[in-house]
Amino acid sequence: MAKELKTPKKFKSSSQLWLKRQINDPYVAKARKEGYRSRAAYKLLEMDDAIKCLKRGAIVVDLGAAPGSWAQVVLEKVGLKGMVIGIDLLPIAPMAGAEFIEGDFTEDKPLQQLEKLLYGKKVDVVLSDMAANTTGHNQTDHLRIMNLCSLAFEFSKDHLKEGGSFICKVFAGGTESQLLSEIKKSFSSVKHIKPSASRKESAEIYLVAKGFKG
Repeated sequence: MAKELKTPKKFKSSSQLWLKRQINDPYVAKARKEGYRSRAAYKLLEMDDAIKCLKRGAIVVDLGAAPGSWAQVVLEKVGLKGMVIGIDLLPIAPMAGAEFIEGDFTEDKPLQQLEKLLYGKKVDVVLSDMAANTTGHNQTDHLRIMNLCSLAFEFSKDHLKEGGSFICKVFAGGTESQLLSEIKKSFSSVKHIKPSASRKESAEIYLVAKGFKG
């Protein structure tokens, strides 16, 4: 049974809906119980169960890593011999075993910090759960998320090792055809997945690409 939500009248209706959704969301409760920083952890867990890209000892870069729940999952998967680097515009609370860079991954300073951490090594997996602020205008929002996906793809081409994998958030309708065509040229396998942990009303889906051709 869904819990009743009592909120002060001064709360906006959108805030009340968000709070009600959080309270009644089983993944929010599960994340709290299992120690994940957000429910998004279960999206990555489900996708990795399907494609098995997070292996012991892997080097993984997480774009748009805040608050760090994907990094938590990655740490569990890659183990002590792996490397987890997260980049975000927002600060991320420290996490044992992970390195976090605050900044824009397309700018020089964060990239220099990343290169210093990688010490010349290529990356096994690039993850991107980035999302632009929504405007409510579907076409504008789609263009914004696709721009982020394009930037993440360019990053992956520069940093992935041969055979590497790329997971990126997109919106309903899938990846724009020209970009999807370019991604297919660079990877041996490309598909879209909507994890069950992704809310049904959400337009988000994920592009999952394996077998980077270099």
